Amino acid sequence: MRAIVQDRFGPPDVLELREVDAPRVGDGEVLVRVRAASVNPADWYLMTGTPWLGRPQTGLRRPRSGRLGVDLAGEVAAVGRDVTRFRPGDAVFGTGDGTLAEYVPAAEARLALKPARLSFGEAAGRGRHLRRPARQGADLPADRGRRRPPPPGRGPRPGASWSSACEPQAQMASTWVRHPGSLCT
Repeated sequence: MRAIVQDRFGPPDVLELREVDAPRVGDGEVLVRVRAASVNPADWYLMTGTPWLGRPQTGLRRPRSGRLGVDLAGEVAAVGRDVTRFRPGDAVFGTGDGTLAEYVPAAEARLALKPARLSFGEAAGRGRHLRRPARQGADLPADRGRRRPPPPGRGPRPGASWSSACEPQAQMASTWVRHPGSLCT
C-alpha cells in the first residue's frame, strides 16, 4: 500500500510517497480504508519536530513512527475479533495514527459511524475536534461545526487572512499534490 512517510524532521520536502507494508488489525482494532484525511497543526508539528518540548514523544533525532496523519474518514475493511460496533463496509470517521495512507488500523473507541449527510472529506476534518467520536453517538448535533463569531477582542488579528493562518498546512498540501496518485483530498 502507499503512504506518506518521512525519515527526518524538516520542511515539506522531507515527505515521500512510498510503498509500505500493509498494517494488520489487532483484536480491538478496525482496519479502515482511508477515503479522506485532513491536514492540521498536529501533522505540521510531527513533520517539523517542533516545538522541541514534544520531541521526547515524537522522537529526539528523527521521527519515531515516520507516518503522518491524525484524522480520517473511510470504510471499514476488516475488524478485530473483539470489535462489536462496526462491520466491513461501514462508513466511519475519527482519529488514528499515520492516516495519510491507504489503510490504517484504529482503535474501535476512536471511531464513529459517519453521518450520511457528511462527505468523507467533511467527516475527516471533524475527527480531531470531536476528541472521542464514539461517545458523541452516531450522528452530530445539528449545530456542531457551525462557525460562531468569536467573543469581542478574541477574533483573528485585523488584516489576517486564511492563507497566512494556514500557511504550514497549505505548504504540506501542495507538496502532496505534486506527487501523482497522492492521497490528498
